[in-house]
Amino acid sequence: MPADLERAVNDIAPESFPYVHTIEGPDDMPAHVKSVLIGSSVSIPVADGRLCLGTWQGVYLGEHRNHAEGRSLVLTLQGERSGE
Repeated sequence: MPADLERAVNDIAPESFPYVHTIEGPDDMPAHVKSVLIGSSVSIPVADGRLCLGTWQGVYLGEHRNHAEGRSLVLTLQGERSGE
């Protein structure tokens, strides 16, 4: 995640906030807030085998826990092959 984006979401959901849910550690509840704000899925159009992103667009994957376990990605492609 770019440094400025990470700083911004850390300011929005700091570990120092007086959360009620703290049993899983100080980074757990801020991670929940960040995942709600950023989301956990994205849809990206594909044409001619390429992602249809604008000039300055990108796809960022962010981990919001300080010491998270491994994660997996699930990709689902829908559509038809061109020329068929």
